[in-house]
Amino acid sequence: MALGETFAAEGRRFADPLTKTPIRQFTDYRAHSHHLYFTNSGLWDEGGRLLIGSHRNNAANLYSVELSSGRTTQLTDFPPEAKPNLQCSFVNPRRVEAYFTCAGELLALDLRTLRRRAIYRSPDGYNTGMLSCTADGKTVCMAVSQDLSEKIRMDVGHGYVGFAEYSAAHPHCRIVGIPTGGGEARVLHEEKFWLSHVNTSHVLPDVLTFCHEGPWDAVEQRMWTLNVATGSVQPLQPQVPGEAIGHEYWFADGKRVGYHGRKDGVHRFGWVWWNGRSGEEYDFPHGSFHFHSMDETLIVGDGARDNPHLLL
Repeated sequence: MALGETFAAEGRRFADPLTKTPIRQFTDYRAHSHHLYFTNSGLWDEGGRLLIGSHRNNAANLYSVELSSGRTTQLTDFPPEAKPNLQCSFVNPRRVEAYFTCAGELLALDLRTLRRRAIYRSPDGYNTGMLSCTADGKTVCMAVSQDLSEKIRMDVGHGYVGFAEYSAAHPHCRIVGIPTGGGEARVLHEEKFWLSHVNTSHVLPDVLTFCHEGPWDAVEQRMWTLNVATGSVQPLQPQVPGEAIGHEYWFADGKRVGYHGRKDGVHRFGWVWWNGRSGEEYDFPHGSFHFHSMDETLIVGDGARDNPHLLL
């Protein structure tokens, strides 16, 4: 396999055995293939292609699937020893470019020419985190977190090892803004709390959400908004005792944020305006690892261990 190589369609179409829902499978290579993080769409070329990660030949690389034909093109050529973070890749809404991190660098990938360029390196003693690009395409906003690996063994990707311990240690973290066209990065916000889930509005270029990361029932205030231009920060949805919420994501209007969780043991789904103005909350009959939706009228859940189904 080589950079820029295109492969024949691999997948198949079939009916779900339980519900008879038509399903289209795009990859069938005998290696792990995955979509991007659930708040990062991965769609580009006017929605005709989808970025995925795949570990073919024991190496993690980005690929692009042409949705009409199913053909797959290799976009990066990292060797097996490289460890790029492909799940957090993000497509620029204004440029034919995607961003991801590898070995402390933030890389920009031209999706047409496949040229890569480094646009940021994390400071010594810090690790790169989750990222997204502003609606005007001018800035990548990314979390960088203090490296405490000498004190805490972390393997969040395999069983959340060290997750609670790292949050409880209150590491020094920053949210930085990196110009996509080149230039100096600037610190947008910093504090001694694990900052993650940096997620820009796809409509409001100066607005993003971020979270205080950690076990939901141990974090007093999970969801926050940040103004990219001014650096001002405020709680998105003020929490009350007994409430555990998170997995915040933008509705299609780019002005409301959905979330889910529990309150006094009851599953909840809710939404709130970007400026903290109250929205609505609903009790739900089932919990899910994640929820996602275009708005509040039809919610998609990915189920749980005791209910392993996609839920509408």
